Amino acid sequence: MSDPKSIQLNGESRTTSAPDIATLVRELGLAPEKVAVEHNGEIAPRSKLGEIALADGDTLEIVHFVGGG
Repeated sequence: MSDPKSIQLNGESRTTSAPDIATLVRELGLAPEKVAVEHNGEIAPRSKLGEIALADGDTLEIVHFVGGG
């Protein structure tokens, strides 16, 4: 894990040691293939979540998909 960093997640302050978005998503108990992520105002491609490093001060909005019928 990397050093702790402060981020804004869905409008709330949070501290994480996750090095990238995919790790953060898993830390939240979500599956990276079932989320949409906005990172610092831009949509993060799902296929690249493991490649996008998190930095202190980043802002993320994460939405997960729920099935139903």
